[in-house]
Amino acid sequence: MTSPARILFIEDDETLRVSTAAALTHEGFTVTAREDGETLENDLASFLPDLLLVDWMLPGRSGLALASAVRSRSDCAVMMLTARDEVDDRLRGFSAGIDDYLSKPFAMAELIARVTAVLRRRGRIPAVIQVADLVVDVDGARALRAGRALDLTATEFRLLRFFAESRGRTLSKTQILTQVWGYDDIDANVVEVHLSSLRRKMDGDGPRLIHTVRGIGYRLSA
Repeated sequence: MTSPARILFIEDDETLRVSTAAALTHEGFTVTAREDGETLENDLASFLPDLLLVDWMLPGRSGLALASAVRSRSDCAVMMLTARDEVDDRLRGFSAGIDDYLSKPFAMAELIARVTAVLRRRGRIPAVIQVADLVVDVDGARALRAGRALDLTATEFRLLRFFAESRGRTLSKTQILTQVWGYDDIDANVVEVHLSSLRRKMDGDGPRLIHTVRGIGYRLSA
């Protein structure tokens, strides 16, 4: 298993910085959060981030200036948070080597999805995930157990993919609803219905891999 991807997050809004860093950490990333870019060069050398997640408007050097500095010193990915949504601004950013943008305000689920997509393109999140005899091919949207292809619905595959990418961690129903369905204000029993179907299709060729953690949620582990 690869080590958790490292994210350097620079945001001067303390509330947003704390909540976003907590969400990213909860998703399994290793996060260092700063209020400005004053220590950027030291962080690049000591923390070795895989992704710089940075606000455009910062005290001192702007996010765009920091992105340019990163490009001259590191091959880490850069994702910009910004309220600036003009085409010219985006073109300036892409010219500076920015991999993706996310406009403020944003939904945390979309931020996690975009961060994951950028890191996967950079090879820091595997496109094929294996747990015991289960193989999840993220790019091919297919899964195999003991060499046998699993006949999964689109929702079941999204569910299994989320478990595979979060392997070893216990996931609550709220987390699952947010990441797989995109929102959590629906009947939580929908998780149990789809999970029950997924388990039936998975467990015919070996021991159970998705375990119930009573009172907390579910975990995929060998």
